[in-house]
Amino acid sequence: MLLELDDHATAVAQARAAGRRRAFTVNAVRVLLVVAVLGSWELAATYWIDPFYYSKPSAIWHRLVDWFTTGTSQGSIWTQIAYTLEEALIGFVLGSVGGVVLGIVLGRSRFLSDVCAPFIKAANAIPRIILASLFVIWFGLGMSSKVATAFILVFFAVFFNAFQGAREVDRNLVNNARILGASRTAVLRTIVVPSATSWILASLHSAFGFAIIGAIVGEYSGADKGLGLLINHAQGTFDSAGIYAGMIIITVIALLAEWLLTLLERRLLRWRPPVAANEARI
Repeated sequence: MLLELDDHATAVAQARAAGRRRAFTVNAVRVLLVVAVLGSWELAATYWIDPFYYSKPSAIWHRLVDWFTTGTSQGSIWTQIAYTLEEALIGFVLGSVGGVVLGIVLGRSRFLSDVCAPFIKAANAIPRIILASLFVIWFGLGMSSKVATAFILVFFAVFFNAFQGAREVDRNLVNNARILGASRTAVLRTIVVPSATSWILASLHSAFGFAIIGAIVGEYSGADKGLGLLINHAQGTFDSAGIYAGMIIITVIALLAEWLLTLLERRLLRWRPPVAANEARI
């Protein structure tokens, strides 16, 4: 017995050491790729291509430093970030809640889904840039129009996953619960929603990116502050470094949100087997 325990402890230690080595190798290759891309870009912009159009990493870095130290042409960079982030967060929360609720309701009611299907498909087919322009007319240049654009993008991303997740619930579980006397509300709360959670959480990873896109698109259509306005102003003045700098800030925000959503997913899906929870990771 003691020998078996020692062998198990040795195997666990070796597996952990192998995991650490693999993580170090992966991170090292990532760093090398970033260095190679940025270095090649810097050299190309210095000797072969026109940096006026393509900019270069050193110019983008100087623009970021300038924004965070002295501010932007539209004011403090933190004000622009906070404004866009607030729009995205409000649109994300409202769109996620609306998509989950309507997706589960229609997913469990075939009659309602058949009635609403053509209208939902028609609404989803409308180009978002057109809706953003309409929202500016309806709600003005303030935050409401950007929140509405973010809401639309998030809603459909979450709705279809919640709908499919509600449809994929094991019918045997539902039937057994109904035989044991569970009400529709109890079945929905204890079986349908937990079963659809993985579908919903999977959609949330991309939904926050859509929320930021919605806020930026709305700011492009018309705004008095925000990262979209900052990038639009940089485009109007042919400041390619400013455009890239805005893109980097937005990317960092999206990656931080992705990290937080991953932590939330791990916490909510602790009941899943470890292999099933980690077999597909991007």
